Amino acid sequence: MTKSADTLPPRYLRTPEAARFLGLSGRTLEKHRTYGTGPLYRKLGGRVVYAIADLQAWAESGLKSSTSDPSTGPAPAGRSDGPQGSKRLATLASST
Repeated sequence: MTKSADTLPPRYLRTPEAARFLGLSGRTLEKHRTYGTGPLYRKLGGRVVYAIADLQAWAESGLKSSTSDPSTGPAPAGRSDGPQGSKRLATLASST
């Protein structure tokens, strides 16, 4: 019995496969996951998996036509100074 492409379940990639798909290192993809700046992922048991459609959507969010385009899309993997960063700075300032 042959299934058509429309009825096949979505294909999921583990971190190393997903990183190769995006042209990133596995460690970079892990950092994006930690900081919440990466593609959507799922936890199946103890395994992290990525749907190909989610990887493609994340990559497409960085589409640019010029270097002068506004900086939107995937952010670099790193900590942002969001609410936690501001709170940390306020705590440091008050302790001195």
